Amino acid sequence: MKNTLDLFQRITKELLIDEKEHPVANHIPSSELFDTIDLSLKTDPLGEEEFEKVIKELVFASPRTATKGFFNQLFGGRNEKAILGELLSVILNNSMYTYKAAGAQIGVEKVILREICNMIGWDENSDGTLAPGGSMTNFMSMLMARDRASSEVSQQGMRQKMIVYTSKESHYSIPKNATFCGIGRENVRYIPTDNQGRVVATHLEEMIQQDVADGGLPVMVNLTAGTTVLGAFDPIRSVSKICKKHNLWLHVDGAYCGSVLFSEKYKHLIDGVELVDSFSVNAHKMIGTPLSCSIIVVKDKKHLYDSLSNDASYLYQTDHDGFNLGKTSLQCGRRNDALKFWTLWKSVGTKGLEKIVDHQFALADTARDYVRNHEDYTLYSHDETIAICFNYKGIPARDICTLLYEHSKLLVGYGSFDGDEFIRLITINAQNEHQDILNFFQTMEQFVAENVALFEEEVVA
Repeated sequence: MKNTLDLFQRITKELLIDEKEHPVANHIPSSELFDTIDLSLKTDPLGEEEFEKVIKELVFASPRTATKGFFNQLFGGRNEKAILGELLSVILNNSMYTYKAAGAQIGVEKVILREICNMIGWDENSDGTLAPGGSMTNFMSMLMARDRASSEVSQQGMRQKMIVYTSKESHYSIPKNATFCGIGRENVRYIPTDNQGRVVATHLEEMIQQDVADGGLPVMVNLTAGTTVLGAFDPIRSVSKICKKHNLWLHVDGAYCGSVLFSEKYKHLIDGVELVDSFSVNAHKMIGTPLSCSIIVVKDKKHLYDSLSNDASYLYQTDHDGFNLGKTSLQCGRRNDALKFWTLWKSVGTKGLEKIVDHQFALADTARDYVRNHEDYTLYSHDETIAICFNYKGIPARDICTLLYEHSKLLVGYGSFDGDEFIRLITINAQNEHQDILNFFQTMEQFVAENVALFEEEVVA
């Protein structure tokens, strides 16, 4: 083990040094991957030197998601205290389904869930769990909504057409989850949005009334705190009134930006969150823990047990259900994703988490100000979001993003809304400073200026 840990430290040290000089790894086209790196598995073992060589090649060829050149996804950065928790969880290798297998680590998860419920404003009857990603927490919310609407479904299956409502800008997991839990993709209704990408509650009311008239059973509304493209926040309070009127489960998918819960300055973006039935947040996004750390909390823990609990005498042999977390989990064996969030939270306090969230919005303000103050740019997104959507010199967004990637300059993606396609800059890496945001624009502008011939005729020299 000592030799292996020494190897880990050597490679990590070299990587950290190289990242400063080369924030984007050299691009390897997928068609050339297996010819570039020896990933083959063979009968005979490698010698130690050859093993180290191929591991280092793989590490150095992988996308560098923690650097000042990564703005592509809804995660990024590298927090040292969170990484400590991740490394310890790997060494300990606890499974989080029983107290017997996880011991004190169960307390770590319970403390996190309790504190989040308290911050929402829920009482002791609330609880939650962790899952391997925001898609799965969304799935769990739909399962609970389905089972609350019909207690017979989990035993006897579907007997009536159920309807789920969500924004047309919501996460792509919603229709997939409707398939998984038997509701069906065709029974997902997409609520129209306003010009900022937020659902319009009056449209929702009309859709519910029509589905009831047609003999359907509306069961759930899914709202989003930070839509994937524009980073928009759906209006919780007005939709909550409609859900209460029609007895619908209300879930807020805060996987991306639900961490505004930790910020006094930006918590108003989820005003009314205490009224919802379930709320999810990914600590591996705005909070910056390593992937993955996806949390779902529910106002009434009864629904976790009703939808997810199953007895197993070979598993639950000691302690009561409150410390046997497999009773409220989608999974049986489950890695300890809570520890890395706990080590971060413990080290910086709730005020430190607030600073992490607020800093990302401050970085976004820097980016928006730059776009607004330079005539070669067109801005498509709005204030109070960490997604800055823009175009540069009329060049197709996908052309700029793809060429920056293929030339190992920057990793940034593109998106679309209301017929417009644009570059989508995400300021979710809280280790970045304001100058790093300005450097992004300077790097992009210099690349375009030096490679005009690579772009289409729309380029204005």
